[in-house]
Amino acid sequence: MDGDLPEGGTDRTLNRMVAITVVILSVFMGISKVKDDNIVQAMQQAKADAVDHWSEYQAVRTKLHVAETARAEIGLIAQGAGMASQAAPILARLDADIVKYQAKAPAVQGEAKADEAKYDALNVHDDQFDMSDALLAIALSLAAVAALTDLRWLLYTAWVPAAFGLLMGIAGFLGWSIHPDAIANLLS
Repeated sequence: MDGDLPEGGTDRTLNRMVAITVVILSVFMGISKVKDDNIVQAMQQAKADAVDHWSEYQAVRTKLHVAETARAEIGLIAQGAGMASQAAPILARLDADIVKYQAKAPAVQGEAKADEAKYDALNVHDDQFDMSDALLAIALSLAAVAALTDLRWLLYTAWVPAAFGLLMGIAGFLGWSIHPDAIANLLS
């Protein structure tokens, strides 16, 4: 045991364990940051796509409503004025538009819902990387204090959030559905 202690009394084994802990956690955090940034970009794209599709859906529904209203008004006016034959081509075009919009609206709505589902799925993994980052930062802080204070038990304590941080990061990389909702809700 005396071989581990230099003249000043510092525990070199503890410093080595802290150094190894810091290297492992820092490298993992760096790699996780790249993956998390890519997930955030995909989330932004999914949200933009959802907004675009919901806007398109709203436009289709508005066009449908306008076509249905115009058809009803033209039909009533044409009947009252005895101009049914002259209104027939306009009514036929409106009928075709109505059929087109009725078919298009559910498809666009489905695309918007799919975009939202994609965003929600990506958000789970973003939360995993966020929790991993926070837990690993706590572990690094505890490890640094352990090195400064020569408290081996504090390094062991640092390994607890480090283990959970690594677990959350690995879950994010592998697409596991581990998601502590209580922590996510507290931090959101």
